[in-house]
Amino acid sequence: MFSEAWLYAFVSVFIVSVVSFVGILTICIKEEKLEKLLLYFVAFSAGGLLGGAFFHLLPEAVEKFGFEVSVSFFILLGIVVFFVLEKMIHWRHCHIPTSDKHPHPFAYTNLLGDSIHNFIDGLIIGASYLTNISLGIIATFAVILHEIPQEIGDFGVLVYGGFSRRFALFINFLTALTAFLGLICAFASYSVIENFTFFLVPFAAGGFIYVASTDLMPELHKSCFETKKSFAQLLMLIFGMVIIFLIKFIIPE
Repeated sequence: MFSEAWLYAFVSVFIVSVVSFVGILTICIKEEKLEKLLLYFVAFSAGGLLGGAFFHLLPEAVEKFGFEVSVSFFILLGIVVFFVLEKMIHWRHCHIPTSDKHPHPFAYTNLLGDSIHNFIDGLIIGASYLTNISLGIIATFAVILHEIPQEIGDFGVLVYGGFSRRFALFINFLTALTAFLGLICAFASYSVIENFTFFLVPFAAGGFIYVASTDLMPELHKSCFETKKSFAQLLMLIFGMVIIFLIKFIIPE
């Protein structure tokens, strides 16, 4: 079981890391069209993350440990930690014009925050696979749903901050590899800490809830209000939840 979980987790983290190259697709798409399409994908991603938290991670934690105050504490801890990561990303600001010779400090800050974020993703995926294969696949899918719009955004931040597109893709991929460190820590800790998932599963749920509700959903309110577009975003949000819910029955425990 341990070796099987390790293999699945390694492949999953590799796939998540490769997602960092999604920024290259933005080169071929006009900015206005990409912005319109991305909003619908953001809605789907938010639904997927919420579905992953409420249909899979939280029920798994409650089933194994009961709905104790400690479970609630780790959910809130996940929210707080991801809030701190957000603060790290928006830590510094600079008024000197950007260039290849003078990237803005926020570009480096973004890399630091993204590295820590990817490390936590690796922890989440590793702990989920150690719980069971089904939960690991669900966690991987939820992370990918979040990573695609995030990586596109990260790529845009790095280019805007002064990096060339080629170097932005390369350095963004390097930060994505920190997920492997998180994976290694998850498996190493599991052999030492018997109930490691008691902490990490509700912690991951809190992180998913935070990202969906504070990062992704607010983006949907920034566009001009149009009934058709708003309804389409709502449908994509619900569709993301439904897909995650259905996967619960398609993938065996």
